[in-house]
Amino acid sequence: MSDGRLMLLDTAALYFRAFYGLPDSLRAPDGTPVNAVRGLLDMIARLVTDFRPTELIACWDDDWRPQWRVDLIPSYKTHRVAEVVDAGPDVEVVPDPLSVQVPIIVDTLTALGIPIVGKPGYEADDIIGTLAATATTPVDVVTGDRDLFQVVDDARDVRVIYTARGMSKLEIVTDAVVQAKYGVRAAQYADFAAMRGDASDGLPGVPGVGEKTAALLLAEFGDLDGIVAAANDLRVRLSASVRLKLRTAADYLTRAPAVVAVARDLELPAVDARIGIPDGGHEEIARLGSVWGLGESVSRVVTALDRAAAEASRQTE
Repeated sequence: MSDGRLMLLDTAALYFRAFYGLPDSLRAPDGTPVNAVRGLLDMIARLVTDFRPTELIACWDDDWRPQWRVDLIPSYKTHRVAEVVDAGPDVEVVPDPLSVQVPIIVDTLTALGIPIVGKPGYEADDIIGTLAATATTPVDVVTGDRDLFQVVDDARDVRVIYTARGMSKLEIVTDAVVQAKYGVRAAQYADFAAMRGDASDGLPGVPGVGEKTAALLLAEFGDLDGIVAAANDLRVRLSASVRLKLRTAADYLTRAPAVVAVARDLELPAVDARIGIPDGGHEEIARLGSVWGLGESVSRVVTALDRAAAEASRQTE
């Protein structure tokens, strides 16, 4: 691998966290709430300062609930649907005070030179999975979504910076951490999650098979294909109750893996992810900061990005 480190942001997960973590009294001069914008900028400043990436990409949900995943598991994210749209992506439940901030977030990221990458029909997780799989540098994935533990790969120095407990308690997730938490390798995590299920994503899992049983099955049979084969082979020693549970869930187990697994081979637009505020960017982000009342969040993120760009430049001299 070459020098440098790529940081991939699960952008919506971060701005949702910022929105709920900061008071809605943070507002622009015209009264527009900007707590999600300011929180996201502060997160980026902190992450760039602490982890020193040389490249940075904001991964985007062009489709937060792809129809092809719904076709496989109809309950997928159903509880998050605010409105079903014929011949188009369903509308996600997003508070109005957050919806109005998303365009501002896009403008600020653009001014800062942070490329936004998404793809119609796919979630940010899929963008992250593909970029992590094809990166030629070490990768940090910033997310509060444990489904992305499946991309962790110590051999390629791909790790997750896990935000679930907040920015003051970030957790660096490696293969060893996944193994210690769940008793499975990161490469097995998608199969583990399919069996366990996840109420937050509307994935039912295999009834009666929890984390412990799923981990034991993966330890013995390697992957979901091996587990299903064992359940259907009476010569394999397997408790009658577990065998029955797996066979009863056979249809689900044929469909769930494709829903849980992130894409790793999407065709994505080429972007220049090197950290560096573009020409005119300093003026534009200062203007946006004034218009939207972003305060010190702008100066903090600009300082962090300028420092990172200068450091990268020195390293290449």
